[in-house]
Amino acid sequence: MKLFDLSGEIALVTGAGSGIGQAIAVGLAEAGADIACFGHLSKGGLEETVAKIAALGRRGLAVPGSVTSKMELETGIACIERELGPLTIAVNNAGVANATPAETLSQEAWEKLYDVNVTGTFLSCQTEAAVMLPRRRGAIINIASMSGSIVNRGLTQAHYNSSKAAVIHMSKSLAMEWADRGLRVNVISPGYTLTPMNRRPEVAEQIKVFERDTPMGRMATPEEMVGPAVFLASRASSFVTGIDLIVDGGFVCW
Repeated sequence: MKLFDLSGEIALVTGAGSGIGQAIAVGLAEAGADIACFGHLSKGGLEETVAKIAALGRRGLAVPGSVTSKMELETGIACIERELGPLTIAVNNAGVANATPAETLSQEAWEKLYDVNVTGTFLSCQTEAAVMLPRRRGAIINIASMSGSIVNRGLTQAHYNSSKAAVIHMSKSLAMEWADRGLRVNVISPGYTLTPMNRRPEVAEQIKVFERDTPMGRMATPEEMVGPAVFLASRASSFVTGIDLIVDGGFVCW
């Protein structure tokens, strides 16, 4: 459908080397966009994502950098615009997660997670908006989590949960600041998803609990975040800004 067609669009996806980020990058390419994959080259995955994009007949570009560095983001976006064209879509997916009881959580661990999940997301939005706002056109999608709205039973992750809540409210705030200048900002909040981290044998029993507690009786696949991303990136959502689209199999209803 033409409403969902991204032909001619240039998209940036942070954390595109695996999991949800890789699935969204490939999915946006399937919808017609050319894709820049931003992240750490040393961890691998970005080149694999670019190869998947190229196999679809779209242009792909691996851009090294960290979302915690404003300079690396600016350099990366300049490279994207030079190699691919004017940036029109950004999916800020880069993030970290772990669980530690609050009473033993170190200040260093708290700050490290917030530096990536909150500061990194803000710097990404700020840098992307710097090129989008003058053109009065663009769509930014920030990846948060249902954990920004609920507290996951049995998981000790006050730092992670609160960081994702910050991403959600920050996105709404940015959406309101930029609404009259052609730039839309929205959020996708995944529920429990079968990313590589959740496919490890040591978490197999925990996965059973996640599946049991989800009304649809299973976890999401990373590819199930593609449809929401294409919707929020495309003309199909032209009057949508400032929303938190929870994709959780009904989890937050219970």
